[in-house]
Amino acid sequence: MKNAIVTGASSGIGLACAYKLVNMGYKVIGVSRDFSKCNCDHHNFVHVACDLTKKEQLVALQHKIDKQNTYILINAAGVGHFGPHETLRIDQIEEIITLNLTAPLLLTKLFLKPLKENSGYIFNISSISAQQPAIFGAAYGASKAGLQHFGHSLFKEARKSGLKVINIAPDITNTAFFDGLDFKPTEDPQSFIEPEDIADIVAHTLNLRPNTVVTNITLEPQKFKLEKRPRKKSQ
Repeated sequence: MKNAIVTGASSGIGLACAYKLVNMGYKVIGVSRDFSKCNCDHHNFVHVACDLTKKEQLVALQHKIDKQNTYILINAAGVGHFGPHETLRIDQIEEIITLNLTAPLLLTKLFLKPLKENSGYIFNISSISAQQPAIFGAAYGASKAGLQHFGHSLFKEARKSGLKVINIAPDITNTAFFDGLDFKPTEDPQSFIEPEDIADIVAHTLNLRPNTVVTNITLEPQKFKLEKRPRKKSQ
C-alpha cells in the first residue's frame, strides 16, 4: 500500500486531505501536534504526534514512517499572525517562518529520496498571500512565497526522477486557522473555500495522466468578504 504523509492532519485542510486519500486507498500518516480533537479512527489513518517546529522531532519522524512506500507528501500545517509588522512579537515571527517554511523544507529533505524513487508527489499548501502583497501579513506572505518558490525550484531540480511538485494557493478557507485572529470568513458561503475543495484538487491532480504536471493552482472564493471580530474590552 502506498503511503501519504500529511502534516496538519488533525484539522482543516490537512484532515480533509487525509480523509480523501484514505478513501482513495492510501495509507495516511497524519502528522500533528495534537490529535485529541480528531475523531477519524480509520485503520489506514495513522496518527503521529510531532511538533514540526522542533528540529529533533522532525528528524525522529523519519524513523517512525515506512520510507520505502512513501508516495505523497502534503505540507499542510501552517500558522498566521497578522497586524502591522512592528506589532508582531519576535516569537510570532519565528513561529511563522519555522512552521510555514523551515519545517516543509526539512521534511521534504528527509523523505525526498523515496519520493523521487517512487515518482511521487509533493503538495505544498501555500496561500494567495504568496502571490500578492499581504497587507498586515508581511511575514506570513513571505513564508508562503518562500514555500511556493521552493516548490517551483524543487520541481525543476527533480523532475527527471518523475517527482511531481504542486503548489496549491488558496484564499480564505473555512478552517480553525482564524481562531484567535481578529478577522474571519463571513457566513456567506460564496466568500470562502471549504477544506474539502482543496482535498478534491489533490485527488484530481493525482488522477491526471502521470506525465502531466500542474505545478501551481490558485483557489479563490466567488466573493471577497471578511468579518472583523469585536475587540474584547479591557478590564
